[in-house]
Amino acid sequence: MGVRSVWWAAAIPGAEAPFDTAHLRVFYPATPTGSDAERLSGVFPADPAQAPYPVVVIVSGVNVGQEAYRWLAVELASRGYVAVTYDWVGELFGGLKGITPGVELAAARPDAYGTRATTPSVPAILSALADISGPVAGLLDLGSVGLIGHSAGGTVILQSARFFPSVKAVAAYGTHTMVATMLGWPAGTVLPAQVDCPVLLMNGENDGVINGSADRYGEDVATRRDPISRTFDEALPEAGGDTVQVTFAGANHFGIVHPVDETAARAFLDLPHATDPAATRAALADVTAAFLDIHLRGASRDALDKALQSPDIAGIRRR
Repeated sequence: MGVRSVWWAAAIPGAEAPFDTAHLRVFYPATPTGSDAERLSGVFPADPAQAPYPVVVIVSGVNVGQEAYRWLAVELASRGYVAVTYDWVGELFGGLKGITPGVELAAARPDAYGTRATTPSVPAILSALADISGPVAGLLDLGSVGLIGHSAGGTVILQSARFFPSVKAVAAYGTHTMVATMLGWPAGTVLPAQVDCPVLLMNGENDGVINGSADRYGEDVATRRDPISRTFDEALPEAGGDTVQVTFAGANHFGIVHPVDETAARAFLDLPHATDPAATRAALADVTAAFLDIHLRGASRDALDKALQSPDIAGIRRR
């Protein structure tokens, strides 16, 4: 089984032109036939053997381009998923423009939180995939969707997943649901995650970006706790052991990213990784794929238990 990709686009409702389009890359299991059509177009047919394919949408951090998650999309497609990355250049904070997972600040304020999704991009992308043409048309199981988010992308999916009924599993790396006091919340507030499915919450031991941003939550420096662990303890509902926190040994905030683009985003805040980043990515891919297999395909939990035995994992918690 090979992996190929095609491009698509999604219009973002409410966004103003020209910042109203997300550009998608859709990775899929392919079966080359050697046809003239392949030679002339570069497009290979999708392998129909395992169709319909569960869909996994990867939601980026702020100003982290979709190419940074290509390695993970390819890995998931090689394991029988259709994986989708995207770039949406839109509104950031303070009037800036950049690559965004889509953050509707008004939906995260005290008078609105929990009434609607905090991101407009995910529903727009799922809607666009329903209309996709080309090699994956008719082969997607859009009733069985997983969301993977990094950093701010993880935050918005934790704040929004239950508003998308097709989402059956959420995985997030380097993220939490603590909320800035500038939005009107008391200092130290951890928002309850808006999820009604199992969550895989992942983090690295050497995350410098989370620590470098902690002052926006208004806590006393001497007493504040790790926002990711607080999210696991306080924000996520009990799931009979199906929700898991995994800490990767020596990994940093950009442990899920390859390559790291030093010209954008906030990698300058990160701590050095203390282990081989390739080993972190391999362990992360195994854990994530096994988690998705359980909740999108009904697979046995044995594969996840095995993946969690990796020496590159420093800590595991379940709830």
